[in-house]
Amino acid sequence: MLQINPTQTFNAPLLFFIISSAQIGVGVHGFQSIIYKDAKQDAWISIIISFIAAHFIVFIIFKTLELYESNDIYGVNLDLFGKYLGNLINLTYILYCGMSYFAIIKNYTDVINTWVFPGLSSSFITITLLITVSYAFTGGLRVIIGVCFFSFFLSLWILIVLLFPIEYSNVNYLLPVLDNDFISLLKGAYSMTLTIVGFEIINTVYPYVKEKNKAQKFVHFGLLFTLAIYLFVMLVTLTFFSGEQLEKTIWATLSLFSIVRLPFLERIELITVCYWMMIILPNLCLFAWSAYRGVSRIINITDKKFIIIFSLFIFIASLIVETRFEINTFNNYFGYYAFYIVFAYPVLLYFIALLKKKVFKRQARRE
Repeated sequence: MLQINPTQTFNAPLLFFIISSAQIGVGVHGFQSIIYKDAKQDAWISIIISFIAAHFIVFIIFKTLELYESNDIYGVNLDLFGKYLGNLINLTYILYCGMSYFAIIKNYTDVINTWVFPGLSSSFITITLLITVSYAFTGGLRVIIGVCFFSFFLSLWILIVLLFPIEYSNVNYLLPVLDNDFISLLKGAYSMTLTIVGFEIINTVYPYVKEKNKAQKFVHFGLLFTLAIYLFVMLVTLTFFSGEQLEKTIWATLSLFSIVRLPFLERIELITVCYWMMIILPNLCLFAWSAYRGVSRIINITDKKFIIIFSLFIFIASLIVETRFEINTFNNYFGYYAFYIVFAYPVLLYFIALLKKKVFKRQARRE
């Protein structure tokens, strides 16, 4: 059983901000072209399908966690699979959190180098991000949730900027609707994996929620909000770019920002790219904290020692993966890994936990 420090618990409504902050990150910059290659003008339908799957997985995650009084996924794995196999599975989940952390930092660093500071060392940007995250991380879970809360409200103005390209939109680019087969739509939904992951953070924060009976409701609200965001961005993109243009555009959202011209401000995309650090900061803090919860189950380590060692590993990895080709290759492999960890494993875990509960009930009746 996980021992919970009462000073780190939080109210259920804050889960809305946690889920929203965890899901919206660097993926917003260029997810459109990836999905368009599979689903074409029906890419917006693929987004809806991906979020339907996310809602289902959230339901399954809660059903699993509710079988335990107050435990996270690491404790569930230990209970179901024992010390050795359980810790091995926990290591794969910790690895997933570390890879998520690395993917966010590396993709954001690449965007900074490409759009804002081409001559600036990527190592300098990485170190700056690692120090910033470490400072927030050592404040504990409630500080991280506070970062999620303020990041949510301080970033809403970016959505207003995306209203400007609507003036040049062509709704005909969305036609014909449902022109692609269902397999293509599913492939598009699968391509969204790397973009919408983050909601699985509920696996580790659930024990810290005070009103657990209300938790699932606010997680689903958070998913609905991020669905609205991604749908809005995708529809604006599909109606602005032609199909040929979109397939050749790496960062479609940033390209939309670049056409905005204000009387008192030019190159607003430079401001949004720099400000995006406020959006990815909660992502990084949550994944680092989730990895720490798993590591602390295996070895006795303080949060300060963990974040130093963790940051060192991330920095070394950033020196290995440098070019755009290498980053894309990493993203592709990580997308496969994330799909099985986030969407496939929770279903398997639930059925194993349910089976074990039924077996114990039968044994109790016999006795």
